[in-house]
Amino acid sequence: MSRPILLTAALAAVGLLAAGCSAGSGSTGGSGGGETRTDIVIAHTAEPTNLDFTTTSGAAIPQALMENVYESLVRIDQSGEVQPALAKSWELSDDRLTYTFLLDENATFSTGDPVTAEDVKFSYERVVSDDWTNALSAKMDIIETIETPDEHTVEITLERPSNGWLFELASLVGAVFSPDGVGDLANEAVGSGPYTVEKFTRGQEIVFAKRDDYAGAAPGTLDEVTFRYFGDAVAAANALKSGQVDVIGSLQAPELTAEFEADDTKQVIEGTTNGEVLLSMNNAEGVFSDQRVREAVLHGIDEQAVLDTAWGGKGTLIGGMVPPTDPYYEDLTDVWPTDVERAKELIAEAGVEGESISFTVPSLPYAQASAEIVAAQLGEIGLNAEIETQEFPAVWIEQTMTEKDYDMSVVNHAEARDLLTVFGEGYYTGYDTSRIADTALAADQGSEEEYVEGMKEVARTITEDAAAGFLFLFPNLIVADAAVTGLPENAVSDAFAISGLGWSEG
Repeated sequence: MSRPILLTAALAAVGLLAAGCSAGSGSTGGSGGGETRTDIVIAHTAEPTNLDFTTTSGAAIPQALMENVYESLVRIDQSGEVQPALAKSWELSDDRLTYTFLLDENATFSTGDPVTAEDVKFSYERVVSDDWTNALSAKMDIIETIETPDEHTVEITLERPSNGWLFELASLVGAVFSPDGVGDLANEAVGSGPYTVEKFTRGQEIVFAKRDDYAGAAPGTLDEVTFRYFGDAVAAANALKSGQVDVIGSLQAPELTAEFEADDTKQVIEGTTNGEVLLSMNNAEGVFSDQRVREAVLHGIDEQAVLDTAWGGKGTLIGGMVPPTDPYYEDLTDVWPTDVERAKELIAEAGVEGESISFTVPSLPYAQASAEIVAAQLGEIGLNAEIETQEFPAVWIEQTMTEKDYDMSVVNHAEARDLLTVFGEGYYTGYDTSRIADTALAADQGSEEEYVEGMKEVARTITEDAAAGFLFLFPNLIVADAAVTGLPENAVSDAFAISGLGWSEG
């Protein structure tokens, strides 16, 4: 099972069709007529184009399905630590090559069939087959063999020791499927999680129904949870105000937080995410293949002004592709200080003054707002950034990400620990991976201390190479009815988990 490790990403997105309907009786509180509600409606703006993340990129599908419908052997908790999921425990061999997982013997798929070691083997071998076209599948290339000594034991042997693989297993590539449930993944999701997909209406909503036979921790009091999709942040906010929805899963209009904070019927939660808002530049072709031009951009951009203007000051400046919740985080905001005069000098040296660049921007609120101020700042240093809005996900993913037909773009890369993905071989950034490959490999195989120090070096090299601009770390802004309980403060995994949600009584 050998392919390049450094590949693709999942994208955080926001955006598409608005929908109406009522959130249900008593939508302004937990108790309607004295009876606690057993349903909840959550507004999202990252619409899944289908239910199949094995062939479709983007954050919206795993956000809806991971931990809710599909489960991996392990999961990531709110502090970013690996915890048991379908595997109730595991051991690592002394040579750090073989993981032995003991499955929860009571786990079943929504069909009633038991989850067995053979199902895990089937699922993980399928990841590296032609059936998976989502390039995130490369995360499983490190697997050498999968053995199933008994019905509830899985032994996975890696080609080499890896500090990062178990964490990767908690992502969508670790999802365990029923062999009988993969015939129409775009429309039907058969998993072992606490909920099933009762209805999926593209562009509008996904309705989840609670499983009474779920083997894990009981999914609380909610019998039904609906993800409703809005293409406009203000429309989602208005839906919350009017009681059409109960929660906004990620507020895409940060300027509205003050209004909601002043409303004692609402609650505002501000946490962190893994989402680095990347000002990507095509390192492989065009004007940005010249590092001097990329350096000019980074000297010409005032990231604090971008954050303040585009996203109401909500978020964190980081200077690199690593969020503070990762063990190898280092504040790199001082590497490329704003220096307009130096930027102009570099533009002159490269001979590109007045050059027009293609700035392809996905139709997402944060991306549009960030692009406008970035374009204005680039104009001051002598670059003409021509903004082209592309429908997200379909057009942007096809033309910018897949075909690499762009000079500059901006998008929130939301996947956990995606440094080696976004700046990996063949990815749309066009970065020269030979600059980091050996260091990254040595770090992954080394001790825990060597892993941390090696990955810090990788992150710093990418930043110092001016491979991209890192505008800010996306905040997790949740707004909800004050009676909703169990909302996640931080978005540190693929999933928006719903099993812990509920309503306070009274």
